[in-house]
Parts: sequence; structure tokens; C-alpha cells
Amino acid sequence: MAQKPAPTAPAAQAALETAIRAQLRYGTSALLLFLLGGLSLEFLHLIKAPWYLDHHLRRELWVLGHAHGALLALLNLVWVVVLPRLPAAARGAWALRWGAALVPAGFLLGGIGNGESDPSLAIIATPIGAALLVFALFDTARAAWRRPAGG
Repeated sequence: MAQKPAPTAPAAQAALETAIRAQLRYGTSALLLFLLGGLSLEFLHLIKAPWYLDHHLRRELWVLGHAHGALLALLNLVWVVVLPRLPAAARGAWALRWGAALVPAGFLLGGIGNGESDPSLAIIATPIGAALLVFALFDTARAAWRRPAGG
């Protein structure tokens, strides 16, 4: 079975630029979304919304979703700095974006339609997203430890 030829320099550069742009799009959009989400949670405190404040698990899950979403959005923006210096990390960039979306989504959706003591089944998205984040970080760490070609 023949191996695929290595991408040419212009093709590799175009793929890298595409990955950087995707990380920038996701990171800035998610940061805006989770900033607005945090302001919305503060507003629910301000108006003392009973359906939010009286439900401890919902409040905790939504705060976790907001905090993880904002932090993971920042991690995607850090990747914009990493990718030009470590092009091999572009392979795992899709996993970083999906993981950064699934972790907070699991927390946020887990707080909808849940019982008093257990989150809804949507919480399953959180460990799936965490596994994708581990894969992205492992792939990037492996690329960072690899010797550069000709070096």
C-alpha cells in the first residue's frame, strides 16, 4: 500500500492558515458567547429568578459550563500562537475545538430538565469533550517533543 505523498509547502502552509483561522474564529466567538452567558447568569441573580436560584444543581452546572467555556475559549486562542511554531499541532486542533464545545455544552445542558440531585443525560457530552481535549493536548505534546526534520 503506497503512502500518501507529503503535502507541498504551499499546501501545508494553506492548511496551517486554515487551522489558525478556525481556532481564531472559535476562540473569539466562544469567548464572546460565554462572556454574555456569564452576564446572563449575573442578571438571573440580580432579578432573583427562583427557577435559577432555588435549583442548586442547575446553578452549579451552569456556572461550571460558563467557566469551562470561557477558559477553553482562551485555550483555543493560545493555540493561535502555538500553531505557527508547531505546525504538527494543527492535526489535533479539530479535537481542541470540539472538546472546547462539548465540555461546557454538557454542563449547560445537564442543568436543563434534571432532577434535584442528578444532572440530565446530556452531561455525557462533558467527558466526551474532555477525552477530545486530552487527545488534542497529547498530540500537541508529542509534536513538541519530536525532533524537527534535519535537526
